[in-house]
Amino acid sequence: MLGKLPDNVLEAILETLPVEFSVLDANDEVLAWNKHETRIFKRPEGVVGRNVRKCHPEKSLAKVEQILNEMKTKKRDKATFWIDLPLGDKGEKHKILIQYLALRDKNGEYLGCLEASQDITDIQKMTGEKRLLD
Repeated sequence: MLGKLPDNVLEAILETLPVEFSVLDANDEVLAWNKHETRIFKRPEGVVGRNVRKCHPEKSLAKVEQILNEMKTKKRDKATFWIDLPLGDKGEKHKILIQYLALRDKNGEYLGCLEASQDITDIQKMTGEKRLLD
């Protein structure tokens, strides 16, 4: 990244991005996440500092571990998948895009993982063009 952002601007950006994310360190411990109040996948604040294995359902744990291990050994930099998840008062199905992205330093060393989730239901409905301020 070029330039330096003040902490308050960086925090505003991270809360404004149209994606929710969690950040793990190189030891698979949860460092932080954004959009606490509006998350699709809600977590109690006590999860910060805990191992990510305590945050995922048992049925997906082996796959999460495989992804993280492959990132650590440089076999993988990204895992992308999507699920249909009932959301809202009516439990309507929404398409949720989930990406695990390896965080690496300038030398390619593994720093941790960024888990990003986004409701893409409305994006999938887009057709044609909509120009600026239309």
